Amino acid sequence: MSIFSKLFKLFITVVLMPLIPMALLLAYYQNRQKDNILETHYNLAEIVSSNIKHYTEDLGWRLSFAQQLPAVLEKEGDPVPLLREALNANPDFIFLAVLGSDGKETARAARTAAAEEGEKIDISQDPALPQMARDRRIHLTGLETVSSWPVVEMVYPLEDGSFLYGVLGMNDLLDRLQQMRIGRTGQVHLVTPDGQIMLLPYQWHPEIKSEKLQKLFAGENRFIKGLQSNEDTYAGAFAPAAVLDVYVTVLQPQEEAFRSLYFSNVVIFLFLLAIATLAYFGALTFSRSLGEPIAALAKGAEEVSHGNFDHQISEEAAWGELRQLIDSFNKMTSDLKDYQALQLKTQISEMKEQIFRSVAHDLRAPLLGLQGYIYILSSGKITDQQRQEYLQRMDEAAKNLSSLLEDVLSVSRIEAGMTLPQRQHVELAPLLRSVVHTSEPVAAAKGLRLELKTPQDAAAWADPKLLRRIVTNLLSNAVKFTEKGFVEISVEDQPSRTVISVRDSGVGLTEKQCGDIFEKYRQVDDGAEGYGLGLFISRQLARAHGGDLTVSSVLGQGSTFILTLPKEEK
Repeated sequence: MSIFSKLFKLFITVVLMPLIPMALLLAYYQNRQKDNILETHYNLAEIVSSNIKHYTEDLGWRLSFAQQLPAVLEKEGDPVPLLREALNANPDFIFLAVLGSDGKETARAARTAAAEEGEKIDISQDPALPQMARDRRIHLTGLETVSSWPVVEMVYPLEDGSFLYGVLGMNDLLDRLQQMRIGRTGQVHLVTPDGQIMLLPYQWHPEIKSEKLQKLFAGENRFIKGLQSNEDTYAGAFAPAAVLDVYVTVLQPQEEAFRSLYFSNVVIFLFLLAIATLAYFGALTFSRSLGEPIAALAKGAEEVSHGNFDHQISEEAAWGELRQLIDSFNKMTSDLKDYQALQLKTQISEMKEQIFRSVAHDLRAPLLGLQGYIYILSSGKITDQQRQEYLQRMDEAAKNLSSLLEDVLSVSRIEAGMTLPQRQHVELAPLLRSVVHTSEPVAAAKGLRLELKTPQDAAAWADPKLLRRIVTNLLSNAVKFTEKGFVEISVEDQPSRTVISVRDSGVGLTEKQCGDIFEKYRQVDDGAEGYGLGLFISRQLARAHGGDLTVSSVLGQGSTFILTLPKEEK
């Protein structure tokens, strides 16, 4: 993961993490606000319940005429005129009747002829009758519907032991409740315990199943949330009325009841979205302004580790202390470049001195030999045969000197990076066959079997001149250190590389010698001819091609030198 990604995630986490507890706090606040709104609905239900109680208590003074009934009955007079007068004075009285102490009707008055001629009232079997006679107060039954009109039955004990029975219409009360509003469309309803909403025939009410209302009344929570009807979802509260055996229920469409909360939710959501957006772009900007300089410094450090001291970091991408750090880094790379140049000069000087010391002894021997032969030849005290012999030896010494100088120059060019292979497509069969022909006389003189195993279409991606030099050196070493048996060159064409192996049945090498023979001026046998540069040069040339030169050997059983070259890039 890049430094930019890490910083971006870190900043986003730091900025947005506090929003989580804020969101939880807001959710808690929203629930509390909903409860507060429903608390208002419940308070309204309590107020209505109290008003209903006051409404029924007002019956006391409206029934003051009942105090005259015992005197009329005692004189065996007719109470009907008094009852009719009471009906006229109280529009909500539908039916009035006088009951004897046994609970049976003795006289009645009604607003309709049908009610006048109806079945006589008899409450003698009511088990609560004795208790009502002792309480000496108005008793009301539960609210019920008669012919689609809500009514309440009333029993009022009189002083002489008889009772005043009446039926009260609740039209006026329900009309007033229907006019009450909470919000724009919220209403107050009287609901019976079985879930029936008490309304006048012409009044509208929500189509809510009675089972849902019964379930609400059976619970302990007085608040209503998410009450479904056929056309809407309602919220509100309910409270049991002290009389009439009903529940005062306040219902308001939930969307309307919580509209202020929904609006605040939208505002809060937009606010949080704005914070998140600002946090995102702020983190993006800050991460880029901090991550890009750090990434540039990391890239610069990588370049320096690879020896590229020319790499400079632009200061435009940095700010503050990072700009100072980049400036210090650029100065450091400049100083390192100067130090590298100075060190390179010192190393070149030391290398030259080392080369001169290493080859001084080998150069001295052929030069002294040449000087001796020149002195002898210039003395004129030798025969023609001796002169011819000395000239031949001088030629061999000059060739050895030339070969040594060529190897030394090759080492210098390789270490200075001046030997760059000019790679091309090389047919291996003719090149290797030519190298083998060169070594055949020496191998035949020693009785060695010299073999070449290569496919006719074998090819390599290499510099033909340098490749010939590597294989010639390997083959000549194999012939030199093999007294009997064989020397074999084989080619293996692999998918990603070409492998050339030179195997012999010679003296072999120890494990330590296998690691030393590729060093400069290192000879396996101190008495062997040469200067210990051939294998070093061969390995460096192989690596310059992008390949390598390795050896596997068993002491006394022979060695195998393996040259690997990469395939041509397509």
